[in-house]
Amino acid sequence: MAGHTHTHGHSHHSHARGASGNILIGSLVLTLAFVAGEAAAGWWAHSLSLLSDSVHNLTDAFGLLLAAAAFSLETRPGDSVKTFGYQRTGVLAAFVNALLLVAFSVFIIWESYLRLRTPEPIQDSVMLWVAAIGLAVNLAIAWALTASQHSKDLNFRATFLHQIGDAASCVAIIVGAVIIRYTGWVMVDPILSIIMSVVIIWTAWDIFRDSLNILLEGLPKGLKFADVTEAIRHAAGVEEVHDLHIWSLGSEDRALSCHLVIQDMPPSESESILHNVNHILGDRFGIHHTTIQFEHTRCVSADDCVGGKRLA
Repeated sequence: MAGHTHTHGHSHHSHARGASGNILIGSLVLTLAFVAGEAAAGWWAHSLSLLSDSVHNLTDAFGLLLAAAAFSLETRPGDSVKTFGYQRTGVLAAFVNALLLVAFSVFIIWESYLRLRTPEPIQDSVMLWVAAIGLAVNLAIAWALTASQHSKDLNFRATFLHQIGDAASCVAIIVGAVIIRYTGWVMVDPILSIIMSVVIIWTAWDIFRDSLNILLEGLPKGLKFADVTEAIRHAAGVEEVHDLHIWSLGSEDRALSCHLVIQDMPPSESESILHNVNHILGDRFGIHHTTIQFEHTRCVSADDCVGGKRLA
């Protein structure tokens, strides 16, 4: 006998998703406009930090494009091919985003090394004003992302970190421009670029790790496998649990499948056990998509359990 429950658990209304999508699109347009201006200003001022930041913002624009596309695809229902739907498109976008950040940072570190060997004169006033505008733009986008009802979504988190990284870069550029103006020390420009790149790699690591874990169907972040196992084992009517699997469908939704050993009884009587187990999983662990199979024979050995491992 098998029991199966599928509870979507989505509390977001369509208008909320529409507003969040508009935030991403608006951020994309604003970022592209700033990229064009910053790149032109960086080329004219001979500022590597401005040029590197413009490339960084360009990767942000690409990331925003991925995020907007993924956010739209996530709402598509499952079909005969994608039976779980398209929730992981947002996770995949976050993963690509993190890879782009790391690749960009490595490139900037190399360019900064070359600039340290052959310094060039820099127009500090252009650096200062462009960075100030960039700071305002990035903080405005970051604030809009946090105000969204989907701010905890992994894809939104990745985009938010992009903007915070950009804002920090702008602050560094402003400081660098002030130092160049009052000391004439142009070496601060590539040094700041290296520091910004290291910070970017550090901020990208968390998103890279979380998204990769979801793509590899690892245990959802914040859960302990032993805790879930024990909670199921102590549910009324459950004698044993094995072949337990827990994974994430997207950045927020969790899924679980397992085999439960219960006493031999009619399906009408076992329904209460299924309801109780699902209630525990939903309330304590945020798992709302479950596939549970009931069995009436205990595992004599580990090989008797599906998956080759007895879990309880």
